[in-house]
Amino acid sequence: QVQIVESGGGLVQPGGSLRLSCTASGSIVGIYTMGWFRQAPGKQRELVARISSAGSTHYADSVKGRFTISRDNAKNTVYLQMNRLKLEDTAVYYCNVPHIILGDVWGQGTQVTVSS
Repeated sequence: QVQIVESGGGLVQPGGSLRLSCTASGSIVGIYTMGWFRQAPGKQRELVARISSAGSTHYADSVKGRFTISRDNAKNTVYLQMNRLKLEDTAVYYCNVPHIILGDVWGQGTQVTVSS
């Protein structure tokens, strides 16, 4: 069993910042990559950023240069620092933890709303 807990979502004005966090607990052996996805109303869920256990990162073009993903392996936690937020960043953000045995494990989602 792996439990994913996300936090940090909220309401922010355009240009503002938020930091999301995601902590995995339980059977964490077998976790190598952690990432963030998001799903806006009426749109498909899309990859925002991911990070390997070694720290290699990948970002969607839409967030490159504005978002930063990082992780603390000792705490089994991944973070997403979101800066210069735009209206189109509004979405439910989900932490994704592929597990070698369990497959993809998802958090419950945290709402990020960017509005003036």
